[in-house]
Amino acid sequence: MSDSQDGVRPCDPCDLAEQVARRSYGKLVAFLAATTRDVASAEDALSEAFATALADWPRNGCPQNPEAWLMTVARRKFLDASRSSQRETASDEIDEAAAMPFDEESAEIPDRRLGLMFACAHPAIDAAIRAPLMLQAILGLDAARIASAFLISPATMSQRLVRAKNKIRQAGIPLEIPERSQLRARLATVLDAIYAAFAEGWIDAAGTDVARRDLAEEAIYLGRFIVELLPDEPEGLGLLSLMLHAESRRQARRNTDGDYIPLTQQNPTLWNAAMIDEAESLLHRAGTMNMVGRYQLEAAIQSAHAVRARSGRSDWAAIVQLYDALFAISGSPVAAVNRALALAELHGARRALDHLDEVAADPRLKEYQPYWAARAELFARINARDEARHAYSIAIGLERDPSVRRFLEQRRMLVDE
Repeated sequence: MSDSQDGVRPCDPCDLAEQVARRSYGKLVAFLAATTRDVASAEDALSEAFATALADWPRNGCPQNPEAWLMTVARRKFLDASRSSQRETASDEIDEAAAMPFDEESAEIPDRRLGLMFACAHPAIDAAIRAPLMLQAILGLDAARIASAFLISPATMSQRLVRAKNKIRQAGIPLEIPERSQLRARLATVLDAIYAAFAEGWIDAAGTDVARRDLAEEAIYLGRFIVELLPDEPEGLGLLSLMLHAESRRQARRNTDGDYIPLTQQNPTLWNAAMIDEAESLLHRAGTMNMVGRYQLEAAIQSAHAVRARSGRSDWAAIVQLYDALFAISGSPVAAVNRALALAELHGARRALDHLDEVAADPRLKEYQPYWAARAELFARINARDEARHAYSIAIGLERDPSVRRFLEQRRMLVDE
């Protein structure tokens, strides 16, 4: 294949390889590992295939079907490595992998990502590493990036990921969607991983980081996949509703100069009405099943904010009640901070600060930027300038997004006016 000029097209090889990596990384890894359950070797083989592509495509042109090209090369490398390895992939599994049907000319590669995700959520895998393992296997995120999201060191995360992949291979955990009786027990972890991927993509509000923007789109795609697989699972419906509600506001989160705009100051006419309608329909379906969970509550909170597009104001009373319910089932400090801000809209800043004081001892809030930004805003509202300046300074120091940091700096300057 690499020496042929047939079936090629002019392109930028680097751009194409990057697009394929973003679009199909998890799909290719899941297909490669489907038979041998050797996720680490599948990743290695795919990495070598990408390296081969970057050497071959500039000379011979880009293939019409880059996924199929990469799959063919990766599969050959995967099988060669397995046969020569001193480790142990059983010969019958290698033969089975070699015989796995794959039409090189076809654009369709069987999508086995959900099977891989449910394998990562197997009870034999340490619960703490299941979601990070999915993020790496399905989305190709590196250990350092995942470690940042889960607040542990990159070295520790890397070691845990290696152990988890070895566990899948050594225990022979099948990379397939389990029987329905086992499926729901693993679903929560799968949903958490999808939402973590969406959250990582959501960080780039301006959409200038293509990789992050694609993460949000990929998470929504996987959410739709879950809903199609489990149409009667309310939390799957709730998660997809939540992601669509959030995504509907993407265009309103920054102005034309790239400046950050908080939710309460966004122009609702910029929200995507079709996406909101779909989110509302999904949430309604979930509500008819009478099994309320975290994602349905978070979607309902977004729905109460979306009311502003029709009425001109958010339903703060409903939002406070929903955060009460969310905090009751999750104990999440994030829910506590957001509830305080909603309380401020209903009952004033002083009461909201009292609520924040009740959770201030939670160590998870020490480096949580929204907590300090919320305290700063509430102190500013009651004209407690010293406290507001102090809280704003901590929030600014914790913020990585330049536009949000500028917003906080402007708010701090207003304290002194």
